[in-house]
Amino acid sequence: MNNTVSDLAVKTINGSEKKLSDYVGNVLLIVNVASYCGYTPQYAGLEKLNQKYKQSGLRILAFPCNDFGAQEPGSNAEIMKFCTTNYGVNFEMFDKVHAIGDKQHPLYARLTKAAKVPGNVSWNFEKFLVSKTGEIVARFGSSVKPDSTELIAAIESELTK
Repeated sequence: MNNTVSDLAVKTINGSEKKLSDYVGNVLLIVNVASYCGYTPQYAGLEKLNQKYKQSGLRILAFPCNDFGAQEPGSNAEIMKFCTTNYGVNFEMFDKVHAIGDKQHPLYARLTKAAKVPGNVSWNFEKFLVSKTGEIVARFGSSVKPDSTELIAAIESELTK
């Protein structure tokens, strides 16, 4: 089984194609996000991580997802406006995807099968940490906040490799 994401391509929130191989050499934190979720305030913490670690090679990739409680009903333009206006988001936002179900995006199919703890994404703001070589190295549930010791330790460990 392929344990990397580098061979996949995704669409940016503006609709252009982006190859995940472009990120080789960076550590990725991939998050399925939603604007109307109890975890939505994590956007602020994700932006703090972005500000603190971007120069060191961390890239936060946010994928809006309406699969859980219909908590991301907006268009890509509405989502982007919400994120920048309310949370000052500067990290990369992507096209709305399905993290589960029959229309599951290939990225989420790979993430959920290859993670050390496999299985479906269970809610918004689940986080996957990907190494500089594109390997899926860790998975964090929705309740793990961006400023949690465990997440920061994992990010810092990958950045030093």
